Amino acid sequence: MEEIARNFTNTSDFLSQRQFDEHIKLYKGYVGKVNEITNSLISVEGRDKANATYSQYRGLKKGESYALDGMILHELYFQLLGSKEIEQGPLTAEILNDHFGGYDNWKADFIACGLSARGWAALIYEQRTASYRNILLDSHDDGLICGGFPLVIMDVYEHAYFIDYGTDKGRYINMFINSLRWDLVEKKVAAVNGL
Repeated sequence: MEEIARNFTNTSDFLSQRQFDEHIKLYKGYVGKVNEITNSLISVEGRDKANATYSQYRGLKKGESYALDGMILHELYFQLLGSKEIEQGPLTAEILNDHFGGYDNWKADFIACGLSARGWAALIYEQRTASYRNILLDSHDDGLICGGFPLVIMDVYEHAYFIDYGTDKGRYINMFINSLRWDLVEKKVAAVNGL
C-alpha cells in the first residue's frame, strides 16, 4: 500500500509561502522514503543474516521508524498552523491548570522545551502515568514516549523556520504558540478523555 502525501495549505500568518513550500518538499520526501522502505522490506533477502551491529534488514528497520515518524510528525505539525489567536477550550485549559499550573507555566515550559530540542517539541498525554507532559525529540525517532498521545507538535528543526526567522528560534516558537489551532487541540483532549 502506497502512502500518499496529504495536501496542506499555508494557513499561518507567521510563515511565508516560500518557507511553507520548502517545508512541504521535505515532508513529501519522507512520504517517498516510507514507500521505498516499505517496498524494500517486502522483498528484502537475508533476514536470516539480521544483526544488531549491521545488516541490510537493520538499516531498513531503522530507516523505517525515522521516515515514518518524520511523515507523521510533519502531518500533525501542519494541521496546527493557525493564523490568529484562538483561546484554549475548557478541557485544554483544565489540563494546563492541573498538570502545569496554568497556561503561562505550560507556555514557559513548552518554549524551554522547544529551545532545548534539536528536532521537535510536543505536548503529549502519557498513558502509563495518566499525565500531560511537554517532551522534546532530538530527531524523529529519538525521544518519543511509547503510548504517548500527541496534542501539540512543533517542528524546531532549522528547516521549519530558517528562511523566515534566521537564527531567531525563540521568535519562531512564540509565533507558533500564538497562532496555535487550540480548537484542534481541544478535540484531541476530548478524545483522550473519551468525550
